[in-house]
Amino acid sequence: MFDPTSANSLMLAYLGDAVWETLVRERLFFEVPNNPAKANALALEYVTAASQVKALEKILPHLTDEENDVYVRGKNTKTQNTPKSVSRYDYRKATGLEAVFGYNYLLKREERNRELFSFAFPV
Repeated sequence: MFDPTSANSLMLAYLGDAVWETLVRERLFFEVPNNPAKANALALEYVTAASQVKALEKILPHLTDEENDVYVRGKNTKTQNTPKSVSRYDYRKATGLEAVFGYNYLLKREERNRELFSFAFPV
């Protein structure tokens, strides 16, 4: 059986990026019905590393010890590329956040991901 605790942190972040994007799109589907162009423009406010770091500040106090361990492991994993629009440190923090969302997804903790997302972006 697959154990997510032994998964590569960058692969958890890779998956977590998709989970985060799905949560954003789901939120915007209901907030901006019938306007995909506006929804796409608004999505950029959620999916950049800079916006994820802002979200992390609200989410971090709510992480379990297990999730915090995944976050730290993801944050401390060296990445090859960093976008010019964000500092390397912030990019690594965003990578850690994405790793948590990927980890929870693999453990079928979709409601937990929704809860964490709602701490950053309440309805």
